[in-house]
Amino acid sequence: MSPKRPTETPTLFAAAGLDHDAPHPLPDRLRPRTLSEVVGQDHILGPDGALTRMLETRTLGSLVFWGPPGTGKTTVARLLADATDLHFEQISAVFSGVADLKKAFDAARARREMGKGTLLFVDEVHRFNRAQQDSFLPVMEDGTVVMVGATTENPSFELNAALLSRARVLVFRSLDAAAIEKLFAHAEAVEGKKLPLDAEARAVLVRMADGDGRASLTLAEEVWRSARADEIFNAAQLQEILQRRAPIYDKSADGHYNLISALHKSVRGSDPDAALYYLARMLDAGEDPLFLARRVVRMAVEDIGLADPQALVIANAAKDAFDFLGHPEGELAIAQAVVYLATAPKSNAVYTAFGTAMQVAKQAGSLLPPKHILNSPTKLMKSEGYGSGYEYDHDAPDAFSGQDYFPEALGRQTFYDPPERGFEREIRKRLDYWAKLRKERGDSR
Repeated sequence: MSPKRPTETPTLFAAAGLDHDAPHPLPDRLRPRTLSEVVGQDHILGPDGALTRMLETRTLGSLVFWGPPGTGKTTVARLLADATDLHFEQISAVFSGVADLKKAFDAARARREMGKGTLLFVDEVHRFNRAQQDSFLPVMEDGTVVMVGATTENPSFELNAALLSRARVLVFRSLDAAAIEKLFAHAEAVEGKKLPLDAEARAVLVRMADGDGRASLTLAEEVWRSARADEIFNAAQLQEILQRRAPIYDKSADGHYNLISALHKSVRGSDPDAALYYLARMLDAGEDPLFLARRVVRMAVEDIGLADPQALVIANAAKDAFDFLGHPEGELAIAQAVVYLATAPKSNAVYTAFGTAMQVAKQAGSLLPPKHILNSPTKLMKSEGYGSGYEYDHDAPDAFSGQDYFPEALGRQTFYDPPERGFEREIRKRLDYWAKLRKERGDSR
């Protein structure tokens, strides 16, 4: 009788005893085994965090994790699958195409028929094109998969609205100094030795990690490899050994937010010189120019608005110019837009009006518009008075009927109050003229 075969053939490495003993990088060895071990994301994993609340029900909806590299997005997705008894399947938009997606969906359907759900983790989900993103919609809607996408880019700009409407966005924050220190302490406990750094060098190493947990552990491992017996590095020696300088500011922590706030407020304060200075600071520190371009667009709509309608056009053109030219030539277009916005007349009238309108819309509920401005495609709707009494503005004197368009239960509201600055001076004249006509024609009805 032939000897019984093993149920699983060992790999060459396992047979040689190398698979178990092979060295693993420090970030891999220290990868959290439970959600409670994840550091730096207390706002979503703490006692009152969004994910904590979801897990209390042991049910998950589809999610999008947005945050910089090394903040735990992949790890949390894997641990979520374990916590909810879902099969974890990972694909990357960098390496996957339509065929890979179809294969993953088919496998998830087969698992579902066997009573097992699937958490499909999609790394770099923003790299899928619009059609590929749309392919997720049916399997998300029917529950074939719980999709967890990870992206370093703003989902509002990079993901389809249809996909976003079916998934909740959770923001992963760059690790602060305290979180990096926790990782270093954990690494020292596992390694059984302290990092050979004086206090200043340790602080520099924290800044070098730039909020990236994986990078912090890789750097720590490099330090241990480089140190001789009983050697303690100072800050200068550390930077020389690692061949890396500490960043001018942490792109995801206080320095980042301080400088972008300074840039925005300099533009709002009509100081082009200060605005250029802070723009240069951020570019020199390695900030993503497209992030800056997006903030410039925000400044155009928030702080200039219709006081200069060209502001938004120029801000968008700067973003497109950078996309076309790239670094460093395209940065000049962003600088030009910053100067234009800083020297433009300022108005937050539309920004304020929209905020007020949103508040009223939420509070007032689903009020029916007045019947005279509703379409009446059926006899029933006509019999109910839909469209009755509507005055076509182009047939009225000055192309203005003066009718009321607000729901009757709400009454007329005023949200937009343009100032006497820039182009809005002209808009103010028009609104005042129409208000006069509305009063006259309303009184004559």
